[in-house]
Amino acid sequence: MSRVMDILGNRELYSVEPHLTAAEVAHRMADLRVGAILVMKDGELKGLFSERDFLVRVVVGGRDAEKTAVADVMTSNVASIEDMATLEDAMETMRVHNCRHLPVTHNGRVTGFLSMRDLMNYALEQKTEELHHMRNYIHSSGT
Repeated sequence: MSRVMDILGNRELYSVEPHLTAAEVAHRMADLRVGAILVMKDGELKGLFSERDFLVRVVVGGRDAEKTAVADVMTSNVASIEDMATLEDAMETMRVHNCRHLPVTHNGRVTGFLSMRDLMNYALEQKTEELHHMRNYIHSSGT
């Protein structure tokens, strides 16, 4: 059974400080090509900031992105998941909390960040591998 840590591997963990402006964080996200980023202070998770947060809380909310601290517009009540949890647990947690990103923890410390896209890509890789093995089996048994 696959675990959350199987997907993450040694991927670099990106985060920003809560005092940065929404514009600064949006530029960082664009540079990293990510749709969400962890907001942390002194190694402690404070929240996360996503493209949706920027759109709804900054743009639609009529705030000045250059003057608004990300702490004021981030999602602060964030669900998380342990690195040893199964992928099914991660999907269920995302469903229950209606979210697409989960901080991953190990012994209470944030060690990774998982997205719905990560789960879908992993599942697709597994299905593609299964299909490849089945085709090889059928091909080899038919000769």
